[in-house]
Amino acid sequence: MSDTLEIGKLLTQPALARPDLLAEPVLGALRTWTITEVPVEEVRVGEIDPELADTAAFCAAYDIPLEISANCVIIAGRRGGETRYAAALVLATTRADVNGVIRRRLDARKASFAPMDTAVAETGMEYGGITAFGLPDGWPILVDARVAETEIAVVGSGLRRSKLFVSGRALAALPQATVVPDLASPAPAGTTPN
Repeated sequence: MSDTLEIGKLLTQPALARPDLLAEPVLGALRTWTITEVPVEEVRVGEIDPELADTAAFCAAYDIPLEISANCVIIAGRRGGETRYAAALVLATTRADVNGVIRRRLDARKASFAPMDTAVAETGMEYGGITAFGLPDGWPILVDARVAETEIAVVGSGLRRSKLFVSGRALAALPQATVVPDLASPAPAGTTPN
């Protein structure tokens, strides 16, 4: 694999060659890579304008199809006085089934998107850049089957100023990850991803 590869309108490099474009927890996860099926060198990073980090703006500006852009959303599940967190990876063309599939997976009475300040504090990542790499130990990572099947998926880097490019099979093989069919459903026509 060459050092620089153009994807859409972005020049990408192996992620570990650009530690300045990775949040600390993400850098730590890549430096201790344990997924034998996919070499860490296949995880690539591209620098972007942080004002264009939100999915719709990013895809439009850099000519990246929404169908390969995967959002990582942090879910808070509550039962009694206990709150448990999980990450859900879903394509930008879909919506996570928070109150159905995810709530049941967390064995929670109620589930909702974690508040922005909580998601940022718990992950050590920037809002708009949160990713499945480097999440706290013990957090389940629920990967929609559509994400796992992508040849290449675009995900956050932990920072708003870059994106990671990685195979769906690498995301499915992350420690704590479980591939879940129908974790998400197609987004209603005319909706804008965030």
